[in-house]
Amino acid sequence: MRVSPIPRRGDIVVGRDARGRALRVSSHPEQNRVVLSIWQDDTCVGTVRVSGQDLPELLRSLSQALVDLDQASRHDLGLDVG
Repeated sequence: MRVSPIPRRGDIVVGRDARGRALRVSSHPEQNRVVLSIWQDDTCVGTVRVSGQDLPELLRSLSQALVDLDQASRHDLGLDVG
């Protein structure tokens, strides 16, 4: 897939696990969706078009993942309470 310009409305999250890997998040309010695309260097290797109505569930899932990571980190540091 040809290189697209950096999103006008959105952001880029650089991957930490593989050199040249990035997640582009672009907002398309006129189409009521957000597009998540995975890039390897200058090549788009996959996309997911998320409907606006599905965004709250995606955000809940990401929030829960953050809580899980925090709890695991606290456990690893011996900071568990209880």
